[in-house]
Amino acid sequence: MDKRPGGGLAGRPLHFIWIADCSGSMQADGKIQALNNAIREAIPHLRDLAARNPHAQILVRALAFSSGTRWHVPDPTPVERLIWPDLLAYGYTDLGAALTEVASVLRSPPMEPRSLPPALVLVSDGEPTDDFEAGIAALMAEPWGAKAVRLAIGIGRDADTDVLQRFIGRPDIRPVTAAHPEQLVQLIRWASTVASRAASTPAVDPAGQREQWRPPEQPRISAGGRLPVTW
Repeated sequence: MDKRPGGGLAGRPLHFIWIADCSGSMQADGKIQALNNAIREAIPHLRDLAARNPHAQILVRALAFSSGTRWHVPDPTPVERLIWPDLLAYGYTDLGAALTEVASVLRSPPMEPRSLPPALVLVSDGEPTDDFEAGIAALMAEPWGAKAVRLAIGIGRDADTDVLQRFIGRPDIRPVTAAHPEQLVQLIRWASTVASRAASTPAVDPAGQREQWRPPEQPRISAGGRLPVTW
């Protein structure tokens, strides 16, 4: 079993995956730059969460989707060592292909049997341009995909909230939407920490059986000041 820096056995693997829309529309109004900045600001909060929870080892990956998909952070990387490279935006919105690709890494193997439920955070500013139905079916067909803690963030008024809701797959949890960069920072931080916390501390019923993770409290996001960018 791997050891944490400084000794001590590592906790159970918790695979955290950002699924990031990098289509051409993300170039408009600085959205892709705002997403890069927001994720960078969220990483220290994930590190703090990992430091407070010795029972889970947070391993981060990121998948970018536009015209096709590409692993932006290809290897499961301990959050303590994660350095975020900039996402670039171009092309279409192949969300179906992205979900199919995520499904492919949630099989056992390569997923460890002792893993905690994965945490998946989808961020998008538009609607799919490929076969979303095939992608969501592939994800939900994998046991780890169905068990995953799934949250979704829309960027701007053109985000397809119906698709984001389908990704979440629970009527008691709604997607959230950022209207400007300041809100995106708040929502990325919220979704990252909530998803990781929910996955690492699943509820247990009185009989000692694991319950489905409980819905998080929806974030209270500020409207911000007089911002030059509104999506």
